[in-house]
Amino acid sequence: MKATRQAAPELAGGDTPLSSLRGVGAAMAEKLAARGLSTAQDLWLHLPLRYEDRTRLTAIADLRLGEPAQVEGVVEAVERGFRYRPVLRVAVGDGSRATLVLRFFHFRGAQAAQFRPGARLRCFGVPRPGQHGLEIVHPSYQFLGEGETPVLGDSLDPVYPAVEGVGAATLRRLIGQALDLLPDAAALELLPPSLPGLAGLPGLRDALLVLHRPAPGEDLAALAAGAHPAQRRLALEELLAHHLSLRRQRLAQQRLRARALDGPGTLARRLLDSLPFALTGAQARVFGQVRADLARPSPMQRLVQGDVGAGKTVVAALAMTLAVERGCQAALAAPTELLAEQHLASLRAWLEPLDIRVAWLAGKVTGKARAAALAEVASGAAQVVVGTHALMQEGVAFHDLALVIVDEQHRFGVQQRLALRDKGPAHGLVPHQLVMTATPIPRTLAMTAYADLDVSAIDELPPGRTPVRTVALGAERRPELVERIRAACAQGRQAYWVCTLIEEAEEDAKPGQGAKLQAQAAERTFEQLSQQLPGVRVGLVHGRMKAAQKQAAMRAFKDGAIDLLVATTVIEVGVDVPNASLMIVENAERLGLAQLHQLRGRVGRGAAASSCVLLYQPPLSALARQRLDVLRRTGDGFVIAEKDLQLRGPGELLGTRQTGLAAFRIADLARDAGLLPQVHALADRLLAQAPDVAERVVARWIGGAARYAAA
Repeated sequence: MKATRQAAPELAGGDTPLSSLRGVGAAMAEKLAARGLSTAQDLWLHLPLRYEDRTRLTAIADLRLGEPAQVEGVVEAVERGFRYRPVLRVAVGDGSRATLVLRFFHFRGAQAAQFRPGARLRCFGVPRPGQHGLEIVHPSYQFLGEGETPVLGDSLDPVYPAVEGVGAATLRRLIGQALDLLPDAAALELLPPSLPGLAGLPGLRDALLVLHRPAPGEDLAALAAGAHPAQRRLALEELLAHHLSLRRQRLAQQRLRARALDGPGTLARRLLDSLPFALTGAQARVFGQVRADLARPSPMQRLVQGDVGAGKTVVAALAMTLAVERGCQAALAAPTELLAEQHLASLRAWLEPLDIRVAWLAGKVTGKARAAALAEVASGAAQVVVGTHALMQEGVAFHDLALVIVDEQHRFGVQQRLALRDKGPAHGLVPHQLVMTATPIPRTLAMTAYADLDVSAIDELPPGRTPVRTVALGAERRPELVERIRAACAQGRQAYWVCTLIEEAEEDAKPGQGAKLQAQAAERTFEQLSQQLPGVRVGLVHGRMKAAQKQAAMRAFKDGAIDLLVATTVIEVGVDVPNASLMIVENAERLGLAQLHQLRGRVGRGAAASSCVLLYQPPLSALARQRLDVLRRTGDGFVIAEKDLQLRGPGELLGTRQTGLAAFRIADLARDAGLLPQVHALADRLLAQAPDVAERVVARWIGGAARYAAA
């Protein structure tokens, strides 16, 4: 492939604004733009969710349960009733010695009046068992005039993701107009078929046409599974665009300069000698990787991931000593005051005996205390600074910031992380960056979303940590848990009771369900448990309390003045109470795997046997049952992370709205993981031989979102 390969203009018709399409006025354009649809290319990539086969008719006698089909027949009988709610039943026959019932629960009088015996109609839907044979609930249908025989479709009908305020038929029509603007294959294609990984896959133009206008013979099962070659072709290019964007950011970072923190490590050795524990093999390995990065004159970009309690903070502290040894500053930012204070306590205990001044900057540090802290940071008297988002504010100036550590980085906004990085030293230097997360990241996600970072894993827990026994119980067994808490607290142990909401609330039932999902409120639970456990000291923590109240309650729990802490998920991170041996999570079915695993990690931190009880409201959905089963079977955060990716997708794991990574339109990291080796090979080839093509691939799929990858 030649680096000078020329192509037609990037979008070649794809940059046509939707306002130029027939039927798109200002109001319609605004509705489309709200869904992220502004150009013809956006509609090309607005792919169907599923397909309906209206290319043939099926005799009523040949209908099969659960298989969508189109039938044509005559209305034989009509019945309106009202048992629990209004219902309209229409019996349809086609001479095949079988009758189909069409059932409607939502209908208007005028609509019902159209169904007269003898009327001919064509309808489409999914047959299911009924009281009198097969029935279709709320089919799509059209009445046929005398002697009218509409032409059957010549392709499968796509069903697109809904756009609020735009009807399905209108959306299909607009996408049809946009597809008419598709240029020829040579003008549209950016990736020549000779490139590795593209063998056997269609070109981009053919792939788009197949997916929007699939022929009757296309493999519907493959399309439904996302395994069709046309889908794989688009997923490959989209994954390639994201990977190239991050690789480009990585190359740009490597061209920047940073101060080489390559001292002898005397302070690090003194810290290691003073610790009451030895590093695990994993901690020592990861610190070695961090130290090697810091010794280089280009900025470190490393992600350290490790399960709850794996010991990431001590690795961060050792890295900080390397900055201090060279006369520079290090800063650690955490997303909540609880977590930041936890780090502050550990770092002061470890570093201040080494004559390293640790400053504290958070929202609650005000007045003279804030002014004094800011002065210490600006003068360099404070060699290490710990804080929250307050570190990133405009008024905070560092003397010589050489190392930035961000904990749980997905909880920070993109602009906040950029603001902290920009507080590094002048003279063209930028600080080294170390990102930490207690949410283990699946390998496929790390390969895709963190291609701009070196990734280290602390995959070994410190000795002495006891496995946490996990059980799932229905809410009707709540009284048993109350007695279990009474017994545990009587033996001097402590416990958590986690609720998912703060105030009493109900969720509206999902459509079609009569029951309502109940969520126990933290405040009400606190009151109930205080009454039920008169000899137990019960505390309360939730996100709407003032910071001072939360800190006081957490400190009392840590000091043993509270036996049972009722809390919301605010205690997910940042709480280390070794004496706590029982974790109860109420309405556990409402939480994701990663969050449940984080909560479970709050216990089992001491020598006592610990338990986590997942209390759920039956009946469980299939997805919730899978989540709880995974938690019961394993305590390995990396296994849990892989399963979480399969069940929920990458969005929640990454917090994509905060990271600035554009959401995938077509690719699915769990489904398409097998494409990643090809993606990496393609990226290597393009960056080396055709960087201009790489730029256009990124522009096509990501556009302006690419700039955030540097954060």
